[in-house]
Amino acid sequence: MYRLENGRSPITTDDLHDMLDLYAVGSPQRDALIQLSRDARRRGWWTSYSDVFTGSYIPMEAEAASIRLNAHLVPGIFQTPGYAREVITATRPAISAEDAERRVAARTARQEALFTRQDPAQIHAIIDEAVLHRQVGGPDVIRAHLTALRDATAKPGVTLQLLPFAVGANAGMDGKFALLAFAHPDDPPIAYVEGLMGDVYIEAAQDVNRFTLAWTHLTAQALSPADSTAMITTLIKEKR
Repeated sequence: MYRLENGRSPITTDDLHDMLDLYAVGSPQRDALIQLSRDARRRGWWTSYSDVFTGSYIPMEAEAASIRLNAHLVPGIFQTPGYAREVITATRPAISAEDAERRVAARTARQEALFTRQDPAQIHAIIDEAVLHRQVGGPDVIRAHLTALRDATAKPGVTLQLLPFAVGANAGMDGKFALLAFAHPDDPPIAYVEGLMGDVYIEAAQDVNRFTLAWTHLTAQALSPADSTAMITTLIKEKR
């Protein structure tokens, strides 16, 4: 009981029903708790990849109502296996082939979980134009990741904008970041910054506001979603 109450052991369906019987919990509370137990198990898909997802970001991403990304490479949630493999092996030169494939599988599972949620998050990504031109992998990998980006723009709740070279200096040049917002009013938004020295989670309102202001400037500077999709489509045709 101590381990259950402190979240150290998951509660089984049988244990939950026994406890609800013991405490004479009736509907609608009973139904709500049973559904909550099911949802918790469904959202915990990432525990199978605890060796890859070691921080708190993925669980928070799975709960977020909106996800805003300032990216200098294809965001993980849009990466094809070929692109992911190239990025993983390039950024971790000492990684083994087996560990690289493990990370590719984890990234694929993350995408599937995020885009098949019953209540999908609203995803808005601003991607630097350089991402489209950087030669990550061979021609087949490049065509595949450009096609995946174009197809992502057609997914419900997904908005993609490209930040063109012509913009010059911009509010996103300090580095990539993510802004997560949640449906429950008691859960404040957070900013997340990932780097070689580790992950940083920004929760103080005044600091999150700095990222929000940068995001507002970026959305104004970037191409419209329609123009962004058109640019990607043109590049795909050029790669044929």
